[in-house]
Amino acid sequence: MLGTAAAALISYRLKQRRRQELAAMAGQLGLDLSPDDPLGCLGLPFALLARGDGRGVENVLWGTWQGLPVRQFDQRYYEESIDAKGRRSRTSHRYSCAVTEIEATFPPLTIDRENLLTRLVDGLGLDDIGFEPEGFNRAFDVKAEDRKFAYDCIDQRMKRWLLEASPGYRFEACGPWLLDATRRLRPTQLIPLLGTLKGFRDRVPRVVPDLYPRRAVG
Repeated sequence: MLGTAAAALISYRLKQRRRQELAAMAGQLGLDLSPDDPLGCLGLPFALLARGDGRGVENVLWGTWQGLPVRQFDQRYYEESIDAKGRRSRTSHRYSCAVTEIEATFPPLTIDRENLLTRLVDGLGLDDIGFEPEGFNRAFDVKAEDRKFAYDCIDQRMKRWLLEASPGYRFEACGPWLLDATRRLRPTQLIPLLGTLKGFRDRVPRVVPDLYPRRAVG
């Protein structure tokens, strides 16, 4: 019991310290901050946000950064498993995410770094979309409901930028939304996260929003 109480106290203090540091960063960047999810970020249509057996979003920053409407938030999810003796366990995952909008309606697209699991799936000939050069294929796992959109969006300029970007980032597009995400960052590291999001948006080929125009709601 004492160990559990001590762990809970440490977790609480770490969470409070993170929120204080995020408040300072929000002030520096001119963004609003909520400890909760008042904008409904968890409901955005990204594959990452639907992962796990349980999930949540907290510490949402939002506003305009370098002329770009942005949302930045902490995302978490857990996966449950049961061992041979029927004992349940949870594996938790935590990400820092940044989101912006674009005047378009994009089909779902994910661009993630290759890893052992994605290579095994690719070896079965499932899902992954192939690109040239081969170096890009080895570096990235690309999935899209509309293959043409993937090829339209990921042109040579985008490929070069992705290859030069930090290897820890995942990118998604869906509807009018763009996302970049990486494993949980310290508050002082959030400017590079926003900068990477801006770089991703800036390199979407100019013709693509015309090919996939934003649809009116209602």
